[in-house]
Formats: sequence, C-alpha cells, structure tokens
Amino acid sequence: MTWLDKFPLAILIALAAWMAVAPITPEPHLIEKLRMLSQGTLVKPLDIFDLLLHSAPIVLLLVRLWRQFIAH
Repeated sequence: MTWLDKFPLAILIALAAWMAVAPITPEPHLIEKLRMLSQGTLVKPLDIFDLLLHSAPIVLLLVRLWRQFIAH
C-alpha cells in the first residue's frame, strides 16, 4: 500500500470528484448505478463494471485518507 501513500493527494481528490460526477448530464453514472443497486435492478455486467469504475477512485481516496490520518 506504499504506492497509495506516495500518490499525490490532490490528484486523487480531483480524480475521485471527477469520476463521481461524470457524466454530469443527464445524471452522474455513480448516482444512477447506486439507485439501481438500491432498487435491485443492477444486474447487467456492464452496469456493475460501471459502478466499480466510478466508485474505485472514491474508495482509494478514503483508504488513502484513513491511512494518512487514522492508521498512523
């Protein structure tokens, strides 16, 4: 996990924010896929991949922040 500790925090924040809202119109994919997950309609492999793709930078950011501020 040292690669994550060395990754610039500003870039990770920008990437997480960008992937969270992309595409802006008509609705961000992350919001759409989370809604589909809560409704039980997230069944297509492409939709599952899309959810993982758009949420991965956010998860990495949270892990990076946890390691930086809480774990040390």
